Amino acid sequence: MKGKDMDPTMKYPGKLTPRVVLTCLLAATGGLIFGYDHGVSGGVTSMDSFLEKFFPSVYAREAGMKPSSNQYCKFNSQILTLFTSSLYLTALISGLGASTITRKLGRRATMMIGGVFFVLGALLNGLAIHMWMLIVGRMLLGFGIGCANQSVPIYVSEMAPYKYRGALNMCFQLSITIGIFGANLVNYYFVDLLNGQGWRLSLGLGAVPAVIFLVGSFFLPDSPSSLVERDRLEEAKRELVKIRGTHNIEAEFNDIVAARESSKHVKHPWATLRQRKYRPQLVLAILIPFFQQFTGLNVITFYAPILFRSIGFGSTASLMSAVIIGSVKPVSTLISILVVDKFGRRTLFIEGGLQMLVCQIIMAIAIGIEFGTSGIPGKLPHWYSVVVVGVICIYVAGFAWSWGPLGWLVPSEIYSLEVRPAAQSITVGVNMISTFIIAQLFTLMLCHLKFGLFIFFGCFVVIMTTFVYKLVPETKGIPIEEMSRIWDDHPFWGRFVRSTEEDTKSHMGNSKC
Repeated sequence: MKGKDMDPTMKYPGKLTPRVVLTCLLAATGGLIFGYDHGVSGGVTSMDSFLEKFFPSVYAREAGMKPSSNQYCKFNSQILTLFTSSLYLTALISGLGASTITRKLGRRATMMIGGVFFVLGALLNGLAIHMWMLIVGRMLLGFGIGCANQSVPIYVSEMAPYKYRGALNMCFQLSITIGIFGANLVNYYFVDLLNGQGWRLSLGLGAVPAVIFLVGSFFLPDSPSSLVERDRLEEAKRELVKIRGTHNIEAEFNDIVAARESSKHVKHPWATLRQRKYRPQLVLAILIPFFQQFTGLNVITFYAPILFRSIGFGSTASLMSAVIIGSVKPVSTLISILVVDKFGRRTLFIEGGLQMLVCQIIMAIAIGIEFGTSGIPGKLPHWYSVVVVGVICIYVAGFAWSWGPLGWLVPSEIYSLEVRPAAQSITVGVNMISTFIIAQLFTLMLCHLKFGLFIFFGCFVVIMTTFVYKLVPETKGIPIEEMSRIWDDHPFWGRFVRSTEEDTKSHMGNSKC
């Protein structure tokens, strides 16, 4: 029986040990900072005291001192959105650079570097008295996010037993959602503190999860794959015994070593990733994070308070609505953790896409009927407020148990070891540049597209759901070092892999002749 056809339960008999659970949960706290910084900016940029200090022209429009011709355009300011989006530009840069650190120094070292950036950025934002301090602080946070998002998903996928890889990897996304919810709560309760300077506490408290992540990273062991990659074989074998809870680890260890031997021939992983046989991995590394951002969910995450205020909610009501919506994401992600290794990735991808599409259509109709194209300021009917918040909650739930966690899980588990850090950097890079575009252009798009904004993102949901149905293979229950089989058996991608193998055999045959 060929190794790749062997029952994984027989080949990899390891179990879910406390060491694995603890290390994966500790690593996943990197998502807390990402989520907190993700969610805090929208609430802060809707606070009057923050706007008055740093964005007086926006405050004048919002407060009615400078009349706005359109309710949808009250918050339209590219400088205001730069406060949110600048984080993702530096995350893009550091995510690409972090692949070298991840490969040469290990996943753990990359996490520690990210933790330092997190702490510095949060403190600078909380103490900001000038615009440059806000922007530089956000940029430092971006460097931390690039490092964490590059290293944590790979680390968890390498540490987790194949049977529980989906659930454990999703703890990263769960931490992100908890961070967002925490930021929403902080914004709501701190808005009126410190004589209206509560935004300082909101921004500065990001240092708390950052310190937890930084300290925790010091105590994490390196993954066996990372140790083997750096030729520390005995350490890798000892660590594999500890995390699998058995001495019967020879098969898995030998597969990791074999993957490392193959990767030694790869001198330039970026160039190697462009080879035909890696085409499926490269395409998914680019399109999955792109589509994840163009679901439109981050419009809600970043700017829920601004969005609600633009369609007539009061200041406090908009922050509370953001809290309600933020509470849906952790619960939905927990559901995903429980079912992802049972129903598979493709099922959740497709179901979540359809759920989001229906909600986007309803939202476009509801806002279009109530506000038209010009927007009507004033008090909203209670039933309308309930419907809007309820539909957005269903929309958020669809994302949180599908494209949210799977957008990080699937890319982290499909890459071969020789191109894994480079491919993960591409995933992070595409995710960050897409997030930057959405964050920077949201208020402009809201001003011009109005309720059609939901239709715009709905079109992308149709495209990405079709993409999953046609081109994304199922990865459930496949050991990470044997993931190449999903391309061999795929009706479309198999043509790329098989043709490459045939060309190699033909070349070897000609060489012998």
